[in-house]
Amino acid sequence: MSDPSVRYQQARPAVPVLHEQRLDEVLGAAPERGQGRYRPRRVGMVWRSKVFRAGTVIVALVLCGLVILALVREQTGPEGFLVGLGLAVLPVPLLMAAFRWLDRVEPGPWRNLLFSFAWGACAAALVAIIANSFATRWIATATADPASADTLGATVIAPIVEESAKAAAVLLIFLFRRREFSGVVDGIVVAGFTATGFAFTENILYLGNAFGEDQLLGSSGFASVTAGTFFVRIVMSPFAHPLFTVLTGLGFGFAAVSARRHRVRRIALPALGLLLAMGLHALWNGSSAFGPYGFYAVYGIVMVPAFGLVTWLAIWSRQRELRTLAAELPAYAAAGWLTPAEPSALSSMRARGMARDLARHWQPDRTRGRAAARAVAEYESFATSLAGLRRRARHGAVGPDFGARERELLHHLWQRRDIAAPALTHAARLTCRPGAHRSPTPPMPYGNGYGHGHGYGPAYGQPHTQHYGYGYEYGDPGSVRPTPR
Repeated sequence: MSDPSVRYQQARPAVPVLHEQRLDEVLGAAPERGQGRYRPRRVGMVWRSKVFRAGTVIVALVLCGLVILALVREQTGPEGFLVGLGLAVLPVPLLMAAFRWLDRVEPGPWRNLLFSFAWGACAAALVAIIANSFATRWIATATADPASADTLGATVIAPIVEESAKAAAVLLIFLFRRREFSGVVDGIVVAGFTATGFAFTENILYLGNAFGEDQLLGSSGFASVTAGTFFVRIVMSPFAHPLFTVLTGLGFGFAAVSARRHRVRRIALPALGLLLAMGLHALWNGSSAFGPYGFYAVYGIVMVPAFGLVTWLAIWSRQRELRTLAAELPAYAAAGWLTPAEPSALSSMRARGMARDLARHWQPDRTRGRAAARAVAEYESFATSLAGLRRRARHGAVGPDFGARERELLHHLWQRRDIAAPALTHAARLTCRPGAHRSPTPPMPYGNGYGHGHGYGPAYGQPHTQHYGYGYEYGDPGSVRPTPR
């Protein structure tokens, strides 16, 4: 039995080859500890400082928030603002939890989601209030017909302005956080958080104005304007704005997985998604023009089926991420980076959760247990990113930095393998996942000094001489040679 610190210094496995490319040209071995930091290409001189960029974004959003707060409070009054705020916040945790659940397979960083929510609630809402008001007043002055100006503003101007303002957040993350925007699910989640923030601010305005109207009319109870507005916006259609903007997110998500050579497709898909979002938004806003039952007809015939279709697509995309893990990770298991059971365990949300629980309970105290569970969660996230990266590489959707990104992810996996691999392998056995390595002796708890315990096949870091079907023979991790055909 070798000491873990010595065993870590042993040679690491070779990286499996993608298609028939030469390994030494594209990939190479994992970097040493402390060298696995991928740094994307810098854009401009001023933006090199992360503190400066983050500070600029935060200051801009805070200023937008203060301005929108003043505008909404001015229109609703102090009491109306507080009532609107208290009612508008109710659907926000539910919507955020739903989108975060969808993102559980490969969780995106909270900073992106908080930025999206803040952009929708502050920047997009501010743009919408100013632009909609200006356009409506201009149309009313030009046509001398305020009634038709309000209708035109709600059905034409508002969808264009609001969806464009919300789409800007998705575009910014797509451009500047490209590594964290890797597919359809990411597009749905980012768009959903942005629209949730926008709807939150808009609901404060509508509910606050409704409360002010009730104060003037002396209305109260279920017959009040506030109750009616709450039922329509919070109970019946809390998903309306998220549904519109998710169509834009789908366009960016499909563009993210498209081959880099398909430039027209990568531009056309987000534009198509934005146009669909504007069209559905315009139909929803103009539903009252279809008669007394137009709203209910659009709600039942268009909105509910569209919501069901988008929900199905979101869940299907989530399951596809799990299938990608089962399809892509066996190559790394064959090369020795993972145990044979890990790909099947990582492709099961039940097994992943069980692995975190096992890692937590195998530790002697709560502090170490939480750290172990966090290490397993990070391991699962890095493995998911690795599988998605490899899948996109097969479809030509990655850039020339593919090798560096793959090595970085493998480096992070290697650092956490002593904690995560036993838990995932044991979870695979307990859940009877196909391909799980079964042995009569369960994995031994941590702290025994032997790493993985019993039943794990070839030890990590040992030379592999088997042939794995990739056209290369894995021997010395620092070199690779084609096998004879």
